[in-house]
Amino acid sequence: MPNGAQAFSGQWAVRPEPDAPSQPNALCQTGTAEFPAIQLDTTAYTNFTLTTRFKPISGREDQAAGLIFRIQDKGNYYILRANALENNVNFYIYRNGSRSYLRGSNARVAAGTWQEVRVAVQGNQFRGLLNGQQVTEASDDSYKTGGIGLWTKADSVTCFDDLQVTAQ
Repeated sequence: MPNGAQAFSGQWAVRPEPDAPSQPNALCQTGTAEFPAIQLDTTAYTNFTLTTRFKPISGREDQAAGLIFRIQDKGNYYILRANALENNVNFYIYRNGSRSYLRGSNARVAAGTWQEVRVAVQGNQFRGLLNGQQVTEASDDSYKTGGIGLWTKADSVTCFDDLQVTAQ
């Protein structure tokens, strides 16, 4: 596990991935849980851009990859999720351990391929980008600052690489 990381749920591990963008390893979630999540940084980010490369490998119920941000604790944060089975990118709020939809849109999310997902956060405005193109936006005032991390859903086996956060 990366230094300082705290897994909220799921089975997270750094493992060799032959096609990882940053050879030789990637951070992968291979377990089954309702919403596997891992906090990677507890810094209280307010305005920032968070980007990662992801590869949805398998999952019958879901093939999801997500960024979590403005993490308060394991039950309270925002999610930007890309789903290869549903071909959409959605924003959610996770409040008291329960997920609620904020806003989203249809977008082609390829299974078995490395892609990029990015969230740009400015005040209460969130922009979601897939492979460099804005695909959705949302706004919410619940959480003003918080940590960052990664997220999947259900039986998603998903790998992540090249996580970058830029504070503004």
